[in-house]
Amino acid sequence: MSTLDEEYRRLIEEAGLPADALPSDLFYSGAAEREVDQARADAVTQEQVGLLRSETTTWDGSWETLAELAPGSLSSNDLQQGIAERRAAGDVMQPLPIAVLISGSGTNLQAMIDQIAAGTLNAEIKLVVASRPDAAGLKRAEAAGLQTLTLSREIYKDPIMADEVIATELYRAGVAYVVMAGYMRKVHAPLLISFPDRIINLHPALLPSFPGAHGIEDALARGVKVTGVTVHIANAAYDAGPIIAQTPVTIDEGMDAEALAQRIHAVEHDVYPRVVQMLSEGRVSIRSDRTVEIAPQV
Repeated sequence: MSTLDEEYRRLIEEAGLPADALPSDLFYSGAAEREVDQARADAVTQEQVGLLRSETTTWDGSWETLAELAPGSLSSNDLQQGIAERRAAGDVMQPLPIAVLISGSGTNLQAMIDQIAAGTLNAEIKLVVASRPDAAGLKRAEAAGLQTLTLSREIYKDPIMADEVIATELYRAGVAYVVMAGYMRKVHAPLLISFPDRIINLHPALLPSFPGAHGIEDALARGVKVTGVTVHIANAAYDAGPIIAQTPVTIDEGMDAEALAQRIHAVEHDVYPRVVQMLSEGRVSIRSDRTVEIAPQV
């Protein structure tokens, strides 16, 4: 085991995380290369996705069969149409299977855990993926009895390789949507291709204004009087995917970044679960011009 591997194990132990947060020994041996090779084989290229889409994959509407379908063969519109048709026929949909990607405290993860427990969010968190072994959100996942996967940038120097591994694990878990909740890494082709328009992101500003990692600070520096929260579909362009929902947040005179962040986080904890609930009801569709239409609640 290398010094880097030993340091990674030490970080996990110091964070007080459960044993299942630690990757298997395959990740710390020569077998890691074989696992990455397998992940690469499982991932599909954009060209293959086009072929899969042209063959038309039929989804029976059961979440249990998602993992049996070819990666990339179902878009968000396919899923949303299937859900809407089943609900229109009077079927009661089982909870929407999602994965939550985190890097930090996991307060948006907690908001979803709480609303699922309260019965106001019809979703099931199948997997929590953390980009850091010391992410406090992993303890929230542990307390809720959720399965976790921990990756480290130091271990996976190549972000494409990391996303190949993540995409493979998410697909095996039968995830319908991937929910980025304070995940401080850009997603790449292996995830975007495997889950076409099925990766959702949250941004602490009203996009297209103030994109990037410092949306709160940038809004304050510009002196705007209103900022907000945006939920959008992730794509290859940073913070540029189709917008699903936005909620404005007023900036008071003299407000600092910490106070504004608290106000924005409170709004996030409300709007993000509401968007996931919309997805669970089959109400979100992407038009040909890449804008989003929200069907009325029935």
